[in-house]
Amino acid sequence: MNTPRSVIVTSPRIKPVSRHPLQFAFLSLVMVGAGAGLLLLPHAHGAEATATKVTAPAGPTVTVALVEQRSIIDQRELLGHVEAIESVELRPRVSGHIDEVRFQSGQLVKKGDVLFVIDPRPYRAQFDLATAQVDRARVQVGNAEREARRSDQLLSERAISAEEADTRTSRLAEARASLLEAQANLETAHLDLNYTEVRSPIDGRVSRAYVTAGNLVSGTPSGATLLTSIVSVGDAYVYADVDEATVLTFNRLSHEGRLVTENGRIPVQMQLGDETSFPHHGYVESADNHIDPATGSLVLRLIFPNPDGKLVPGLFARVHLPVSAPQPVLLISDRAIGTDQSQKFVLTVGADNTVAYRPVILGSIVDGKRVIRDGLHAGDRVIVNGLQRVRPGMTVIAEIAPPATGTTVALK
Repeated sequence: MNTPRSVIVTSPRIKPVSRHPLQFAFLSLVMVGAGAGLLLLPHAHGAEATATKVTAPAGPTVTVALVEQRSIIDQRELLGHVEAIESVELRPRVSGHIDEVRFQSGQLVKKGDVLFVIDPRPYRAQFDLATAQVDRARVQVGNAEREARRSDQLLSERAISAEEADTRTSRLAEARASLLEAQANLETAHLDLNYTEVRSPIDGRVSRAYVTAGNLVSGTPSGATLLTSIVSVGDAYVYADVDEATVLTFNRLSHEGRLVTENGRIPVQMQLGDETSFPHHGYVESADNHIDPATGSLVLRLIFPNPDGKLVPGLFARVHLPVSAPQPVLLISDRAIGTDQSQKFVLTVGADNTVAYRPVILGSIVDGKRVIRDGLHAGDRVIVNGLQRVRPGMTVIAEIAPPATGTTVALK
């Protein structure tokens, strides 16, 4: 049996490298510098982060307005239309040809002014004929009266019979009746002659002439020709429909004595289509006596002064009707209100200048500002300018613009 042979592996002798003393000093300096750099690295990053935090850009600047609290009266906005207090469609009362048109379109006319002249010659002839018939009837009455007076004496002298005396008395009655008939015909002829001058029945502004000179017009009551129209100037009516719920609220406040009145009348305000506020002040003049079951509304008639003639009949108008006693409400600018699908909201700035999302419930508009029924408190800071630059949770610089000057002042 062979015994395994031991193998001894020998490696060549490694000689130690000899270094100069300056080399050891240099290596030690390098190692120390590297270690120091490693130790300072975290501190450098912390300083850089601190510098970044200090020099980070400030949040966007926005303009805010304080939520205003004011005591107001709740209003219902109604849609209505303007009508003149007096309005006339001018039609002739006699038939004939138009001889003259004595006005200009849009002219202001007075009651009694002649606007149209219908050919008067046929009616003057009828008037002359009726005058002659009256004269003849008067002569006949005079003759019959004399005969009747003599008949009494002749009857007492037995010169005539009783039958003849009765006949003379009857002729007197017939003559008097004929005189009355002739006088009535004369009055009719006189009216017809006067009606050939078509006069304005009211003071107001006349429209254009629908029929010009030379045309034949009819004066029959069932088919009289429309000549022109006239509307009164000055105060004007506004007719507006009020829904059933508002009528019930209105009546309840009226019975409780909590409805606002001025000189015993209920005040209302009105806005025309080109106006941004409600500058026209008037009163409720009357209300209809029933609610229309088809529409569920009641017609109100309001009266407004119209000194400058701006209330033209036919104009549409918005009307504010008071339906509450004075109560405190919150007001903000309409510019601050945003829409998130069907939800209305505003962005507010808190004490720490952080933006917050606030859903709100809106009310009516008062003096150009929107009533907030829920979602805000008096004194809240609401963003009115810069909504597109911010989002909830951001920090901003809030400034307020006084309405009078338009300059901004930083809020503290």
